[in-house]
Amino acid sequence: MLTSKQRAKLRGMANTMDAIIRIGKEGITERVLRQIDEALTARELIKIALEKNCEIEPREAITYICEKLNAEPVQVIGRKIVIYRMSEENPRIQI
Repeated sequence: MLTSKQRAKLRGMANTMDAIIRIGKEGITERVLRQIDEALTARELIKIALEKNCEIEPREAITYICEKLNAEPVQVIGRKIVIYRMSEENPRIQI
């Protein structure tokens, strides 16, 4: 569980990031979860965009993704979500 200070630091880091994964009308499929998992392993902190035709709400999406991938929710702004998972092998982000 992240503290508010840790979450604030991660939000600041995510400010300048672009969304690297987009979720469309098909929603959160196994393929999308695999892509998110790979991205979290490589980067630890990622931003995901939910397209306008995506039927799942951003808050529902972040909860579902974090539960499935053992990640921490950082932020939901509009249709963009930010999630964090510390790398077990090579942690890069010091919080």
